[in-house]
Amino acid sequence: MKRNRIVINFDDPAAASGRGGASRRRSSGRGIGRVLGVIAILLVLIVGGLVAGGFFWWRHYQSGPAYSLALLVDATQRKDQQAVDSILDTDKIATDFVSQIRARVPASAIWASQIDLTKMSSSAKLKETLHDQLVKEVQRLTDVAAGKPLVIIALAVPRFAEIKQENNVAHATVNLKDEQIQLTMVQNGDRWRVTAVQDERLARLLAQAMVNTLPTNGGHLQDELQRQLNNLPNLGR
Repeated sequence: MKRNRIVINFDDPAAASGRGGASRRRSSGRGIGRVLGVIAILLVLIVGGLVAGGFFWWRHYQSGPAYSLALLVDATQRKDQQAVDSILDTDKIATDFVSQIRARVPASAIWASQIDLTKMSSSAKLKETLHDQLVKEVQRLTDVAAGKPLVIIALAVPRFAEIKQENNVAHATVNLKDEQIQLTMVQNGDRWRVTAVQDERLARLLAQAMVNTLPTNGGHLQDELQRQLNNLPNLGR
């Protein structure tokens, strides 16, 4: 006689299905976690790279002539005389200005053979006049920078100054308020100093200062010098 066997399935299909779903969810969660972890690491690396790159760029920028110009503008607006004098080489600027004037003097000028322009360039009064007028000129042209943080001024310099650097000498053409000034700068350690300035307005002021340094008893010579200087075209360019 054949017996019928009854097989009872003790596995709950619903429970089995639930366990499978939970396993898939855990696996999926681990996958998403790994992806998010990778993204977080990449973001940290990118941000870190940008910060490091910005730091090294800033350090390099601080060693260039543009940053020294920013320091000059900042010091001038704050009226920090010591900082201004660390960037302006008044002696060399005065010598160069006198050379500019002498180069434009007609050889036939009566006073050309009677005045030692080299001695005049070393005049303390002339240097003081040049220094004061140059500082006033920088203050006037850069008054928009008054009260601004140095970093903002430094980042703005390339917008108004075209700088060409050759080794330790730089030539900057500055355009402000529809006026143009040309500067020559020489590297001095980790800073740059202004050694020459070409500016028509400033050159005329210096020329007037030269006239004023002549002895008062040389009236005819003063008059002739004044006339010749007034006739010089594009003085300072």
